[in-house]
Amino acid sequence: MADNDDLDDLLDELDSQGDLETSQQVLSLRTESRRYDKPVTIIEGFDLSQSEIKSTASDLKSSLGTGGTVNDDRIELQGDHRDRVPELLRDRGFDVRE
Repeated sequence: MADNDDLDDLLDELDSQGDLETSQQVLSLRTESRRYDKPVTIIEGFDLSQSEIKSTASDLKSSLGTGGTVNDDRIELQGDHRDRVPELLRDRGFDVRE
């Protein structure tokens, strides 16, 4: 059983390092006007795997009730969400520069 405890300790340590990496990432937030003057909120600066970015995008889309996509390691959300996105990202441990 001692081996299992060591493994759990190691997994906990790795998980805490993942949280540290997330907090060290500084994300930038901006909006662009796209076709028909529709606003798009763009979040850049991720240093995560593609699957983690997609998971974060999925969480944001469901929290905001909007559509969006992941494109070139950035998240693009339909609409102007500059007021709510920073708080949602900070709740997930990211540092956001507005």
